[in-house]
Amino acid sequence: MKKEFTVTGKTISEAIATAKTQVSGEVDPDGIQIDIVEQPKKGILGIGASPAVVKVTYELPDPSPALDFVKAIVDAMGLDATVTKTDTEDGVLINVEGEGTSYLIGHHGETLDSIQYLASLATNKRYTKPAEGEEAEGAEGSDGAEDEHKYVRVMVDVAGYRAKREETLRALARRTAAKVRKTGRSTSLEPMSSYERRIVHSELQSFEGVSTHSVGNDSERRIVVSPDRGNRGRGPKSAPTSSASDAMSDDE
Repeated sequence: MKKEFTVTGKTISEAIATAKTQVSGEVDPDGIQIDIVEQPKKGILGIGASPAVVKVTYELPDPSPALDFVKAIVDAMGLDATVTKTDTEDGVLINVEGEGTSYLIGHHGETLDSIQYLASLATNKRYTKPAEGEEAEGAEGSDGAEDEHKYVRVMVDVAGYRAKREETLRALARRTAAKVRKTGRSTSLEPMSSYERRIVHSELQSFEGVSTHSVGNDSERRIVVSPDRGNRGRGPKSAPTSSASDAMSDDE
C-alpha cells in the first residue's frame, strides 16, 4: 500500500529529517522517496518568507496474519529468534531462525504442524480452501463485489527443518522399500501427517517391486509398503502401480 504526505521545514534538510522521523515506526527511513516541492524563501525582512516543502512517498508492506501469529508465539515464548516472510508461487513461507527454536518443532514436527495449521487459519479464516486443481475464490463483500484476497497456502518452517525432515523420510522410504523387496513381506511405517505421507508415496512411486497404501484414521494413519507381486524386476517403473496411485490421491 502506497502512502504519501508532505512535510515542511525551515530548510530542505530539516524537512527531510522530520519526514524520516515520522515514518521510522512504519518503514526504514532510508528507503522512502523524497521529492522537493518548494525551496524555502527568506523574504524581505521576514515578509513573504515560506518554508521548504517536501513530498514523502513509501510503500507499506501488506499485512500478514500468518507472520504476526508466528511472531506472537515466538515473543510469548521469549525466544531470541527472527521471523521472516517470503512470498512463494502458491502462498507464503514463514521461517523462524534463532536460539531455542527447536521447541517450535516438537516430535517429528508435530508442534510445527500445529503452528502452521493455526497460522493458516489466521490467514484464511474468511475463505474456503480450494479443492485440488480448482481456483480459489474470493469472499463476497456486503456489496456483492469479490474480495481481492484469495486463499493463501501457508508454510511454516524452523531453521530448515522441513527440508531435513523430507530427506530423512525419503531415505526411510528407500530403506523400507529395499527391505520389503528383499523379504517379500509388507512393512508399515509410523503414523505420519498427510504432508509426510505424500513425501513417502512420491519417493516410492517409481521404486521397482513395491507399492504403497495408507491405513488407519486421523493421527494414527500410516503408510504400508507392500511387495508388488506383478513387478519384481529392478529397473525403473514405467508407471506407478494402481495401489500407489490410489494412496497418492487418498492423502492429497
